[in-house]
Amino acid sequence: MDMTEKTLEQEYVYQGKIVRIRRDIALLPNGRQSVREVCEHVGGVAVLPVDEDGFVYLVRQFRYPYGEVLLEIPAGKMDQGPEGHLACGVRELREETGLTAERMIYLGRMYPSPGFLDEVLHLYTATGLHQGACQPDEDEFLQVERLPLETVCRMIADDEIRDGKTIAAVLRAKLKLGL
Repeated sequence: MDMTEKTLEQEYVYQGKIVRIRRDIALLPNGRQSVREVCEHVGGVAVLPVDEDGFVYLVRQFRYPYGEVLLEIPAGKMDQGPEGHLACGVRELREETGLTAERMIYLGRMYPSPGFLDEVLHLYTATGLHQGACQPDEDEFLQVERLPLETVCRMIADDEIRDGKTIAAVLRAKLKLGL
């Protein structure tokens, strides 16, 4: 069965700093039409830094939509001009943690919320880490934490870490790299 929906109309209803929102009319496989609201996002990269002792570096920061402080892996938007996802990951890792990596291992991509959001998030593991100075954006307030990977896994299982990109990167790193 072909489940493809065909876009019949598009109307942009909002254009902000990090997202554009459009309202589409789509033709469904059964011949009916439906409204689809799509949030367009430039995309991003998230990096799981793992040191030689099996510790990972996470950042604790306030996340406004949830009104709480979350613990998550370093990440950021691909909004710095013609920058590929690897370069973005290297930049975000350095800015948020001060770390540079000898190796950036690609873990694949994920779709954070495919029901309405077109964001593609690229995931990496960083190894061979070297510490430098953090350079967060002027509107970022971060606290870097170094935790054993197994502690992070327990925190995920215990619902202490709820950030999707962090959960996905840890799972993929464990399955693909045997961490």
